[in-house]
This record gives sequence, structure tokens and C-alpha cells, in this order.
Amino acid sequence: MSKESRKKSSNPASYGATTGNRAAAAAKTAAKKTSKPATTKAAKKTTAKAGNAAGKSVVAKSAPVTAKAAKPVATASAGTGLAEGAKAPAFKLPRDGGGTASLADYAGKKLVLFFYPKANTPGCTKEAIDFTRLSKDFAAAGTAVLGVSADSVKAQDNFRDKHELAVPLISDETHEMLEAYGAWGEKSLYGRKFLGIIRSTVLIGPDGRVAKVWRNVKVDGHADVVLAAARDL
Repeated sequence: MSKESRKKSSNPASYGATTGNRAAAAAKTAAKKTSKPATTKAAKKTTAKAGNAAGKSVVAKSAPVTAKAAKPVATASAGTGLAEGAKAPAFKLPRDGGGTASLADYAGKKLVLFFYPKANTPGCTKEAIDFTRLSKDFAAAGTAVLGVSADSVKAQDNFRDKHELAVPLISDETHEMLEAYGAWGEKSLYGRKFLGIIRSTVLIGPDGRVAKVWRNVKVDGHADVVLAAARDL
């Protein structure tokens, strides 16, 4: 090797430049490979499968909604069937203390019917006591008050005596009156559905027609609201 060649090969500057050029070329090649979009057949196939799966998922979810919307209402008597202004359905049923109570007994008078689920339960007891408390005020307004449930006459007698109730209590064990007045229907408790009495109140005018209907009654203050409506009638 000549002295000139040895000088060139041993020149640090020349060596660094050569190594730098090689490194720059390698980096440029790697950048090209990295920037190239991954549009392989496998990627396209995976994307297509995901799209089809998503499409199937949407269809599967929308189908039950359509079917559910088309499902008919379970019962026609669930708190419906009695409109304000309609003629009050006739009834004649046994009451506490013996005897019967009928719509005809109150012809030409204002009448309040409060339908409660079960005697001696907390809400029903409070409601009956509230109507008893206001019984003289209802009488002054020319309005009679009757409580109605599916309890037996014996249970109604016990309910009256235990709480010293001053309003007559009707026993409708066959549910005929309850259904006629829209107070019997589907209810829900803790996610379980069943048929039972819907707490309701109906105010009937002297003309025998329904003046006012309250559904799904909240007990607190309700008797006072009904009294105010009776006074205005």
C-alpha cells in the first residue's frame, strides 16, 4: 500500500464521513419502510370481518326493539276504562256491619269512592283515617264517602273497629266494581308484575256522572285535595 493510500484510510475525517453516509442511507431506507401504509390482504380481510360483525350486531340489537314495540298491552283494565264525564257504573255490594251499599243509595248526591289495596296496611290505614277525620267536612259539602277494597266483610269490620273509622267500607271480593271503575289492573313491585288494586279515588256528581278521577294516589294530603274538589263541584 502506498503512503497516499495509507494516509487516506487513516484519516479520521474521511472515516467519519463514510460511516455517516452509510448510517444516513440506512435511516432513509427504514423511514420509507415505516411510512408505507399497512394495506396487506390480511389487514383488509380483518377490516371486512369487523365491519360485517358490527353490521350483524346492529341488526341483532334492533330486531328485539321492533318486536317489543309491537307487543300489545298486557291488560286493558290497568287503571283505565273510566273517563271523567262518563256515567258512573252501578254497583251493589256488601259492606261492613252488614247490609249493602249501592250507587242508587246516593242518587242526587255527591259521592266519593276511594279504592285501597288492603285493609290494615300502613298506607291504606292512613288514607282511611284521613277520610274519617274529614267526614264532617264532606257531609257539610253534601258529599258521602265510601271505602272500597277486595277484603272480606269480616276484614272490613276489623279494619273499622281497630281504627275507629267513620266511613262505610265496601267488600268487592269478585273485583267486578274494581274493574268497572278502573281500579283493578297490572302492578309492579320490586320488578315483579301482578294484578291488584290500583289506589284510586273517584268523585261522582249529583247527576251520577264521574266528575274527577285520581289514579296511583299518594296518600299524604290526598283526602284534603278530594274535599276541595267536592266543595267546588
